[in-house]
Amino acid sequence: MAGSVEDPMIEVRDLTRRFGQTEAVSHLHFRIEKGDIVGFLGPNGAGKTTTLRMITGFLPPTEGDVVVGGLSSQEDGKAVRRQIGYLPENNPLYEDLRVREYLAFRAELKGVPRRLRARRIGEVLEACDALEVRDRIIGACSRGFRQRVGIADALLADPPVLILDEPTVGLDPAQIAQTRTLIKGLSADHTVLLSTHILPEVEAICSRALILHRGRLLFDGSVEGLRKGLSGGHLTCTVRAPRAEAEACLAEIPGVIRVRTVAESGGETRLELETDPASDVREAIVRACSLRGLTLLELAARQISLEEAFLSITTDEAAGEVEP
Repeated sequence: MAGSVEDPMIEVRDLTRRFGQTEAVSHLHFRIEKGDIVGFLGPNGAGKTTTLRMITGFLPPTEGDVVVGGLSSQEDGKAVRRQIGYLPENNPLYEDLRVREYLAFRAELKGVPRRLRARRIGEVLEACDALEVRDRIIGACSRGFRQRVGIADALLADPPVLILDEPTVGLDPAQIAQTRTLIKGLSADHTVLLSTHILPEVEAICSRALILHRGRLLFDGSVEGLRKGLSGGHLTCTVRAPRAEAEACLAEIPGVIRVRTVAESGGETRLELETDPASDVREAIVRACSLRGLTLLELAARQISLEEAFLSITTDEAAGEVEP
């Protein structure tokens, strides 16, 4: 299948994988455009690694197809694999080799022409800020440099797509910051799919998130849209009244699901409200406080954190997809 300028860089079509009677990944559909950095989120056991292994060609799907750069994995799996640089979780390396020896070996496996290998190894090490360890035994490198070597390996054949599985696991804070900066810089020339369970990683690097839970795609949209879409059902208010009286007043309002006091001081009570997103309860809150003779000092929408949004849609209470 020939590609065109309109093709997304990655298109997943009805991707499904069963192991016996267990459906680990269920009918996934999503598209990733050229130059995107997309976070692939989900709790342990959600099916993230299984999905990545299917996209990279290491595991055949039970149903569906993956199209990369306009090429179908069902029609030409080898051509699709050449489009992808893959950093697997735990980054397996040959620890007894020097960095340049390992990358030369990997370049040969990837079909990089012999005459170009030395130059290409230098280029990817420079891109990953790892030139200083090119002659170092891999086993003597820090965890941070090992991750950079793994990313350099993924870049060797200059693939348009990079798939990184948990690239900062086990790194210290300084190494995490350096790796995030590196990944953001790579998006100028590559499309990046980043699998992680670390929510700050997605906030720091990605503009878009895919959330997988029990093999199903629950969310596909912008990181900001994820927060805002769920923030519609969350309010904060401050009432000049004792805690019990303020809670009783607000809990009786139709559309208010839950009331929680977060602070009480000087005769004022600050509360957080979870409300039905389909209902605008603000006028009802003002009216209820007025009828009870309570002074409403503040009423505002509450911007929930990415962690709260993630937990909200991956619990058993999540009935379906969240709109981006």
